[in-house]
Amino acid sequence: MRNILLAASAAVALAACASPSTQISTGLQRYGIEPVRAECVGDRLQRNLSLGQLQQLGRAAAAYRRDDPDASRLTVGDLVRVASEINDPEVPVQVGAAAAACGVLP
Repeated sequence: MRNILLAASAAVALAACASPSTQISTGLQRYGIEPVRAECVGDRLQRNLSLGQLQQLGRAAAAYRRDDPDASRLTVGDLVRVASEINDPEVPVQVGAAAAACGVLP
């Protein structure tokens, strides 16, 4: 799940022309999540969170374990912790729902 957050953070940085959904999906795939599942999470998060919420999630994920020696590994616990650190109760709900609905949870 930490991979989801790191990918979401990269995605939410929002490079010029790619949609947040595409950016989230691309980031998740870099962490080894199957393309179909990654696209599912990206689509759900883009649909259910505002751009501001996505940006907050991205910043929180980028800061989470920045110096971690195994920064390529994301757990469900990591994802929930990062999402819950955002001062918006909707963010962890939607992140958890997307992960569960898309089969990303173990």
